[in-house]
Amino acid sequence: MSPDPLARFLDALGASVADGSFAKLTLARPTGSEADLKNLIVRPVELRGSRQFSFVWRHATRDVTKNHPPAEALTQIAQLLGREFHSAHLFTSERSAQFEIDPKGSPTLHFGPPAATASAGAHDQPKQRLLPRESQDWLQSLGVTTATGAVASGMADKHRQIAKFVEILSHRTAEPGLFGDANRPLEIADMGCGKGYLTFATHDYFARVARRPVHVRGIELRPKLVAECNRVARATHREGLLFEEGTIASQASRPLDVLIALHACDTATDDAIAHGIAAKAVLIVVAPCCQKELRPQLTAPPVLAGPLRHGIFQERHAEFVTDALRALLLEWAGYETKVFEFISTEHTAKNTMITATRRHSPPDDNAANTVRDLAAFYGIREQRLARHLGFALTGK
Repeated sequence: MSPDPLARFLDALGASVADGSFAKLTLARPTGSEADLKNLIVRPVELRGSRQFSFVWRHATRDVTKNHPPAEALTQIAQLLGREFHSAHLFTSERSAQFEIDPKGSPTLHFGPPAATASAGAHDQPKQRLLPRESQDWLQSLGVTTATGAVASGMADKHRQIAKFVEILSHRTAEPGLFGDANRPLEIADMGCGKGYLTFATHDYFARVARRPVHVRGIELRPKLVAECNRVARATHREGLLFEEGTIASQASRPLDVLIALHACDTATDDAIAHGIAAKAVLIVVAPCCQKELRPQLTAPPVLAGPLRHGIFQERHAEFVTDALRALLLEWAGYETKVFEFISTEHTAKNTMITATRRHSPPDDNAANTVRDLAAFYGIREQRLARHLGFALTGK
């Protein structure tokens, strides 16, 4: 084996593809001309019976996916690494490997323990490809699947939502070193967790796929749901998973790595985001719904006065303005945000998701002006997240 770190890394990559142990590759620290390119994620997929490799090029505001056959994929990776990217993290069922080029141009290679991931699956099948087989116990206990592992009647949309959510988590946490010390337990809170489907999925993804120690708390107001989720967590031996009765407002301020709040109604989403910012959460994931707060304030600009006489357009504009202000305020607070469709409207109308990754950037005047310009265009004077952050929408 060559002593050169890059050659050794490529040898390990090629061997994992050949023996079927390859699970995922992340290329990071891009050096090319695309300023908004963040990283490249490579995964195996099955397309019409043929094994391919999905390349997801992650930019600041969009993702671009391209599929390549194995030989072509390996060639392209070899051309990119060391030239277009200065960091690579390989995950296989046998071991992991991390290649880095430091600021002085010196390459290093480190091997670590394996990452347990699910095998590639067909594009058109609603499989939970990023959850281990061991997740079947809680899926069955919560009524998502049957004893044979089949999706239970009436639960296809929920099954699909769980799979999509775990996929999003995998993409948003793929950046090497995002959470710092790999041996430190991650602190995760799921606010308004309901029946706990995504709370269990979050625990299993981090603890059993990403192989990170975690403390996951599901916060839910209804005591019967809290008791049932805790019963299932104990029965399925989910260490580090706990459900607590409470609301977002009742939670004490404590450091968090990840804050999740899906379908928190109206301004509860703002409360959750503010809690995550105050806790210096590295990752905030929210799926807003019922955005009612701003609708009474909307003042139609002259060009929109006619259309906004219709209630449905007022509602859609209120949703747009609310979530746009949330994303912009997160950016002002030092987060990199992405807003996208969570689940197709074929399965649920509550389909907008905002993810925010903390970048430690201080607030700046340009970001503040962008927020205020949007608020002024629609006549918005007050908004709950802005109030939480002490941000004046109508002046400096």
